[in-house]
This record gives sequence, structure tokens and C-alpha cells, in this order.
Amino acid sequence: MSGFRWIKMSLFLMLLHFAAVTGQYSSFVVRDGDEVTLPCENVTYNQNECEHTNWLFSGAGNTPPVELVGLGQIHKNAKAKSDRLSVTANCSLLIKKVTAQDVGRYSCRELKLGQQQGQDAHVYLSVINIDEYEDHEKVTFSCSVSTYGWCSQRVKWLFKGKDVDKDIRDVKTSQDYCLANVLFMTSHYIYASRYRLFMCEATNIYTGKVQQFTISPEWSGEDATTVRATEKSSKATSANDDTTKPQGWWRFIILSVGLAALVIGVVAVNMWTRSKGKKTQMDENTVHNEEDGGTVYYENLGDLYASVTLH
Repeated sequence: MSGFRWIKMSLFLMLLHFAAVTGQYSSFVVRDGDEVTLPCENVTYNQNECEHTNWLFSGAGNTPPVELVGLGQIHKNAKAKSDRLSVTANCSLLIKKVTAQDVGRYSCRELKLGQQQGQDAHVYLSVINIDEYEDHEKVTFSCSVSTYGWCSQRVKWLFKGKDVDKDIRDVKTSQDYCLANVLFMTSHYIYASRYRLFMCEATNIYTGKVQQFTISPEWSGEDATTVRATEKSSKATSANDDTTKPQGWWRFIILSVGLAALVIGVVAVNMWTRSKGKKTQMDENTVHNEEDGGTVYYENLGDLYASVTLH
């Protein structure tokens, strides 16, 4: 079965080679959500508004082609794609906000007086998707390419422009035609810079064309110096967080213990005072106070306090 599959793939590549030699074939790989302009390689001249140009679309499976553009105008068969399609001045087909459903073969066909002029010019559109999955302390990046027919793209992950599996320890990778995954722990040092320094590389195994896609498009123009500085700053911030958080907890614990001790001490003193007051209450407690050369006797502390007050 594997041998038969290889034969079918070889025949498909031979057809692509023949189309490329005759100038009737081209291919594009774009990111999901981007826009792409598909050229019409066999466009005829002397057209005012591409009135001789038709665009047909063939998706996955053996479904019959659908006419997207008829005589330069967006066809009703385009349906959900109609608001994302337009025809340029040179009769190319512009597709905005590309999705996986746009993957397929696009055929530019020239007509004149209802008769087809020459052979169709085919454009094969592939769409690349980059996803991130987090599961507890693990992060997985997935790079996959959706293609029409047999996959002709070899994808792999790069970190700082080098192969991930060769240059980073404790990182697991798996790759095949049109699919590559990389897995690492969130505690790994590369976690802070994952969006900046990771790239998915797609190579057309037939033409040798290489394309690289960053995880987040906004990081594609950032220079490496800024990236390294940001990475160091992130590490420093992380280290500070690790040291300040325990201190905060210890302060909270110490404050709680101190407050509890204070409350217990106040209650103990109060109980001790009341107990001692009862025990030291004397039935006959005399206090000597020398006044006018004589001695005055007080039966208890209450009389002493009254005497002091009066004096």
C-alpha cells in the first residue's frame, strides 16, 4: 500500500513539473488570515475590465470546479467568498482574509467569443496555521499546512534561526510533511520569548522555495537585539517576582502571630490583675501615713485613695 501511495505521489509531482515547465503552474503558501493575489499567467491583452477572464476553483475531493469569476465579474457561485474576492487590473484574483476553506486549485481561463483561448493557468493555494496549546505546565506549538492534493511542504520549527531539536535541551519535537509540533515546559527559559524567537519554516520539496512564519505576525520585524534585551528584562522581572512573593507571605505570617500574641498577653494581664485584686483584698489592711507627727490607720486601699484625694 505504501508503494502504491508513493507511485501516486510521484505521478502528482510529475504533473506539477510538467505544468511548471510549460508555464501553466504556480503555488502559494500564506498564513491563515492574510491576503494573497493569485496571478493569471495566461491573461490575454486588449481587455478593458478583464471581460475575457474567468476564475474557477477546485477544492478538496473530486468536487467539480466552481466558477468564482465570470468575464471579469464576481460570480454568484462564489457565495460566502464573494465579499473577500476581487479582480485586479491585470486580471489577478485577490483573496482577503484567507481561511483553510480557500485551499485548492485556482484556474484562470481566457475566453473570446465564447471559445477558450489556450490552456488553463493553475495556481495552487496552501494555507499555514500556527496554534498554541497550554496544558498545565506544558506548552505545545503546532504548525500545519493545508494543501490541495498531495502535501509538497516540509515544515519544521526553528528557534533563533536554528533547528529546535538540535539546539535546545528538554524540548520535544515531532515533524512530518505539512505538520510539526514543539513541546516544552513553561518553566523553561525559552518560555518568556516564545512568540519572538520561534518560527515555522515551510519548504516546498519540489521547487525548494523556503518560507518562514513567526508565531505572531507583529514580531516579524523586531530585531534580535531588542528581543534579547526584552528576554533578559523578562527573566529579571521573573526573578524579582520569585523573591518578593515569599517575603510578602512571611510578613503576613509574622504580623498575624504578633497580633495574636498581643491579644493573648492583654487577656492574661487582665485576668491576672482581677485575680490578684481578689486575693490581695485585705479584711484589715492598714496603711501608715505620718501626718502632723501622728499615725493614721486606714483599713483598706479605698480609704487611702480617698485620703490622698482629699489632701
